[in-house]
Amino acid sequence: MTENMTSTEDQFSPDVSLARNDADHRYELRVDGKLAVQTFFKDKPGHIDFSHTETTEGFEGQGLGKVLAHFALDDVVATGKRIIPHCPFIAAYLRKHEGYEQFVDWPEG
Repeated sequence: MTENMTSTEDQFSPDVSLARNDADHRYELRVDGKLAVQTFFKDKPGHIDFSHTETTEGFEGQGLGKVLAHFALDDVVATGKRIIPHCPFIAAYLRKHEGYEQFVDWPEG
């Protein structure tokens, strides 16, 4: 006899949302309506310049920053702009993940 069991993983499904917030110049990842991770940017002609990323206390170490980085970088590429990674977190993500090389203008220094 086979039973249809729901795993613990299937039962846990927080409400995660991703958005670009132009008013506050940031990309946001929210979990159950709470701001969990944000990455700030400056919208420049032809470029999005990422300045820094912050993770709210209690959401660290869950990989949420990587999810937001992927979303934000894909959004920049989709708009036809180039990426300037002044943010150390975004820069590290770009170094570890292929596919963005042709869209990045590394800052000098």
